[in-house]
Order: sequence, then structure tokens, then C-alpha cells
Amino acid sequence: MSRLIETHSARNPRLFLFYGLLAAMLAVLAGGVAYRQLFKTLLYSERERQQNQRRVIVPGPRGNIYDRHGKVLVGNRPRFSVVLGLAELRLEFRAEYKVVKANYDKLPPAERPNTAQMAQIARASVAQRYLDQINFILGRQEKVRSADLKRHIEQTLLLPFVLLDDLAPEEYARLIERLPVDSPLQVYTSSTRDYPFGSAAAHTLGYTGVNNDPEAKDFGDESRLTFKMKGTVGRSGLEKVFDEQLQGETGGAIYLVDPAGYKVARPIEQRLPVQGNNIVTSLDIELQQAAEAAMVERIGAAVALDVKTGEVLVLVSKPDYDLNSFVPRLSTETAKTIEASGGWLNRAIQGQYPPGSTFKVITAIAGVRSGAIEPGISKSLCPGYLMVGNRRFPCWNHSGHGERDLTTAIRDSCNIFFYKHGLEMGPELIAAEAKRFGYNHSTGIELPYEYATPHVADPAWKLANMKERWVPGDTANISIGQGDTLITPLQAACFVASLARGETETKPTMLHDPKRPVQRTAPIGLTPTEYNAIIEGMRQSYQIGTGRLARVDGLSGAAKTGTAQKKPIELAWTIAFAPFENPQIAIAVVLEGAEDVAFGGGANAAPVVQAILTAWKAQQERPPEPEVNFKMR
Repeated sequence: MSRLIETHSARNPRLFLFYGLLAAMLAVLAGGVAYRQLFKTLLYSERERQQNQRRVIVPGPRGNIYDRHGKVLVGNRPRFSVVLGLAELRLEFRAEYKVVKANYDKLPPAERPNTAQMAQIARASVAQRYLDQINFILGRQEKVRSADLKRHIEQTLLLPFVLLDDLAPEEYARLIERLPVDSPLQVYTSSTRDYPFGSAAAHTLGYTGVNNDPEAKDFGDESRLTFKMKGTVGRSGLEKVFDEQLQGETGGAIYLVDPAGYKVARPIEQRLPVQGNNIVTSLDIELQQAAEAAMVERIGAAVALDVKTGEVLVLVSKPDYDLNSFVPRLSTETAKTIEASGGWLNRAIQGQYPPGSTFKVITAIAGVRSGAIEPGISKSLCPGYLMVGNRRFPCWNHSGHGERDLTTAIRDSCNIFFYKHGLEMGPELIAAEAKRFGYNHSTGIELPYEYATPHVADPAWKLANMKERWVPGDTANISIGQGDTLITPLQAACFVASLARGETETKPTMLHDPKRPVQRTAPIGLTPTEYNAIIEGMRQSYQIGTGRLARVDGLSGAAKTGTAQKKPIELAWTIAFAPFENPQIAIAVVLEGAEDVAFGGGANAAPVVQAILTAWKAQQERPPEPEVNFKMR
């Protein structure tokens, strides 16, 4: 009997195809795994880091601003706030949410808030419980603003939520004693600007505003989600001009966070903020306060310069404002009050005023240099007026001065002398002299918003700007500082400092440098006899003439007063320098008065000059103070 024998081939071709496909799939899978593990590791690591790490930026305190003697004009004071750490409250938020939900579940479905609204209510309820602890300690009745808490959680969850801001020092002390160390409630200390002298030099020092985007150089990868504590930025005055130097070095921390965004551990990296650089100004706060006290309730400006260096000792603009009212923020009511008073304008560098009879000194220089006026020889009879064409041009002394030469005309501020000689030399020479002294350009001082286009009136200017021809009456006007020439009080002070040195320009500066050299600019171009004839007139004005109310007993000096009109206001000017033999301080003061009210430089502005000189003289008579070793940081 035969058997059927079944045989199988050991190698089935179809299996080879299957094995090949399987091997190919495994290779692709292995390659993909290897690619992701070996080549994509950095990418995934970066994504993970971005998802679970947060950067918190903390601005550094601003640098201090000092006066030339080391007195703090702008500093920092601690600012105390009560903050609530939200990361520690996650369990309480969840528990409170359950309570809130259970209560609302009793209502009909149409009347129930949605899940997000109930979560917001729960978080506000928990925050209020903690705020009530603070209320009990401080005797307050503060409430949590639910909308503020919601916005904080949505935008800056990693930062503590501020419950109370800008606490009084005694409140801070009470909370420190009674709050548990491990409480989610903590007293947070930051710094804010402090102005020890209130409104003194307000326009010069300036104020700061909120900076919502402080920079963080070389601190962590900027690809991380970043939260920034609010900083400050200079908005006006020296705070604005030197903002980069004053800004502190930013610090901060990098935290690990959970999927909800709460921090889960101590910082994995931290850098302390550093205070910014200090600024030493040229201001002398003692002289500044003396000037401001003399100008209380007045409108105008006062500037005092160091004659030799151009350093600004005094820069007053009235009305002004208390710089502390900008901390932590300026209220709408205060801003409206400043606006209504005209206090925003820095009249010392922005005010545009005709120079009045102070300009007669420039007319005198132009006349002497051109030969139209000869000291001791050129004389004019003043009957109280001068006819120019068919127009009567008066002297301020309507009875007349009688005969006056150059020196006595300056002493008594005789209009007629300068009308006559101004007409003789012509407007071009007068205007050219004013331009030599810098009246046609800004000073370039380190302050923002200086009046950029001061001008000196002459025939070309009038034709270009007013489309009118120049007439002799215009020459008579400009020769005594009336008409369309406009300058700032700072320019006037620079002129006085230049005149006192026998030169033509002074570059003012707001920074103090004890080793600053004496400024040197082009000489006036007068012989000693010619120069002395002019400043002798100013010396006599200071002693017995129109500027005598600026005189300080025991201090020699030189002065020139002036009165001008700029509809609808009257202007009172006085310029001066002292001591006469060795000039060290130059001053310019202008005050604004009502129209049709008797308002003169000698009666109104000269006493302000006297107040500044009195304070300066008292300083010179005191024993020298030890040299201050300023720390720039």
C-alpha cells in the first residue's frame, strides 16, 4: 500500500516579501525614533522649557540726583504694599469653587453663572478673606476689585496680587509684627521717587512716569514667557535727559511653573537689581530756594550761572508744582490745577520775552564798536521824548533826564540816548551784536524742550516773517529792547555771564564738575576804557540807579533793569553780576505782570536778584565745607 507524502519548501518566496516589508517598516520606525531622540532633542527640550519656565523681571532703583554740594535733590524712598501670593492658594480656590458651585446649583439653570464666572467669584472670595485680615489689623474697610484680580490672573499670574498699595510707615510696621511668616499675605517693599524739596527746581529736576516694559539685558532666554514688574521712565527735566544713566540695572528670577501657570519651587535662577548711576547737578539748592521764596505767588523765571564755568546755580520757573504729587501717579485734579495755572511751561528755557532795557547794553556795545558812541564824548539831551518822523517816542522818565553820556545813560536807563544812537548806527549793526552774544540760537542746555527758535529782529527778518518793510520806528524800538526780538531768561543769564568775562557767548550746563575749566569764547572786542565805561554804568545802576533794589550791602555788583510789553502782559527784567571786581555769579530775572499796571524791573525784579545775591554772599562768608566724595552708583 502506498502512502502519499506531503512535502514543504523551506523557503517560501512570499514570506521573503513580508519579511522585507516588516524590516523596512522597523527601519523607518527606528529612524524616526532616532531622529526625534538625537536630532529633535534640543527642539523638544526648548519647547518644554518654554512651557514650564517663566521669567520675572524686576527693575532696579533709579540713581539719585544731587546738588553741587552733595544734597539729595531726588532720591528713592521705600514703598510698602500688601501682596497676596496666588500659588499658595490653589487648594483654597478649588475648595471655594465647590462651595460656590453648590450654592448656585440650587438656582434654576438659566440663572446660574458659567464655570469661568463661578471660578472668578471663588477667587475673589478667597482674596477678600485675606484682605479682611489686613483690614482688621489696620482698621480699614478695603474691598477686592474682582475685575482687577481677574485681569491679574489672566495676564500676570506668576506675580503676587497687590491688595493694598503705598502703605504708611506705621501701617507697614504694624503688619510686619502681626502677619505670620508663612502667610500668603506678605508686605512687599519696592522703591519710588522722593523729592525732599517738594516743588523746588521742579521744572529742572523733572518727574517720572510708569514704564511697563523695562529691559532685561543678558538675563535668561527672552523666548521664555516673561512677566515684568512696572518700572519708571523719565518724562521731563533731568529725569528725562539722563534717563539712561539713572535707570537701574534690571534683576529678576526664573521659575518653574505647573500647567496652570503657578510657580512650583524656588527660583532656578535669580539676579538682584542694581541701583542706577547718580547725577551731580550744578544746582545750588540754597540759592534756588532763596530765589523761589522771593518769587512766591509771582509768574516768571530766574536763572543764575557761575560766570567762569557756565554751570547753572539757579533755574526757577513760576508757577510750578510739587514733584511728590507725581508719586505714585499724578491725579487728574492736580494735572488740571497745574494746567490752569500755566505751571507746565518752563519759563526759564521756554518763555519768549522781549528783553526790554537790558538790551541797551548790547546797543551800547554795538555803538561803541561801530564808532557811533564814544565813551565820555557822546552825549544826548533827554527832554522826556524823541520825535521819530511824526511819531513821539517817550522816555520812561517823562520829565526827562537832562544830558546823559554812555555811563549815566546806562545807569538811569535813558531811552532817548539809545533811540538817537540806535538810529545813527542802524538796525543791522544792533542785530549783529545781539547775534554775536547768542540771542539768535538756543543754548543747548541739557534740558528738554528748550525754545528752539529765538530770533533777533532786523529788516530781513521782518520782511521774511511779517511781509513788511522796516521803518525808523522799528530801529528806535529795538535799540531799547522792544519790538520783535524774543529771548529766554536763560539766554539773558548767558549774556550777563559773557559780559562779565569780557566775552561773547556762554555755554550753560546742568552738570557739576569741580575741575571744570573757565570757559573761553570770542572776546567782545572793546578796549579796557570802552568796556569799563559800559560796566561802570551797570555798577552805578546797582549802587544808586534803577537797579539799586538789587544791591546787597558789602557786596559790589553791576545791574541793568528793564521793562517790556508783550501783550497782554507787562514784563519786569533785571540782569546782574557780582562781585564787580571779580565776577563769579551772573543773574537774570523776569517777572510777568498784568497789563496797564505799573510794573518795572527796578521795583519788581531787582528784589529777586537781591535775594539770590544775599544767599550767595552768606555762602561765601561761611567756612568752606569739606569736599563731598560723590558715589556715581
